[in-house]
Amino acid sequence: MSSVIVVSPKLEDAKQIQNLLNRRGIGTAAVCTTASAALSFAHQMESGVVIFSYRVSDMHYTQAAEYLPEYFEMLLLISPAEAENCPSGVMMLTYPVKPGDLAGTVEMMLSQQQRRLKRKKAIPPKRTQREQNYINNAKWVLMERNHMTEPEAFRYIQKCSMDSGTNMVETAQMILLLIYDG
Repeated sequence: MSSVIVVSPKLEDAKQIQNLLNRRGIGTAAVCTTASAALSFAHQMESGVVIFSYRVSDMHYTQAAEYLPEYFEMLLLISPAEAENCPSGVMMLTYPVKPGDLAGTVEMMLSQQQRRLKRKKAIPPKRTQREQNYINNAKWVLMERNHMTEPEAFRYIQKCSMDSGTNMVETAQMILLLIYDG
C-alpha cells in the first residue's frame, strides 16, 4: 500500500498539508520536520510519495531524493525563484500551492506507483540454470522418443503444466521421472 509522508520545517505547515490531503481522501502515514525522520519512515514502507518542502534544514532535497527507497517518489514544494535552479525530472509545485493541484498531483503519483508495482509483481522470476536444464532435457526426451519438434515439445510441457496446475519445471521433472523410471 502506498503511503504519503509530509516533510516541512514547520510542524503547523506539515499538519495543514496533512489535513488538506485527508479531506481529499488521501491518507498520510507521517508528518515530519526533518528529512532524516521522513527517510526513516520511508524505509519502513513499501512505496509512497514524500512531499518535501524546499526549506528543510537538515538535508538538501537532492540528497534526500538519493536516499529514498526504490518505490518512493518526491514531490517538491518550492518557491518560483528556486524552481528555476531545480534540475529537470523533479516533480514540483511552486508556492503558493493550490489545494486542488497538490491533491491531484499526489493522486497521480500514487496511481502511477501502483501501476508500476503491479507490473513488477506480474513479471515471473527468472529460472535458474538448473531449472532450465530440466525443461531442456524433457524437451529433448520428447523430441527423441515421440518425434516432436522443439516447439511442439515445449507446448506439450506447457499444456501439461497448465492442465496439472504445476509449474513447467515440476512438469518437466515428472516427464523425466516417468520416462527414466518406466
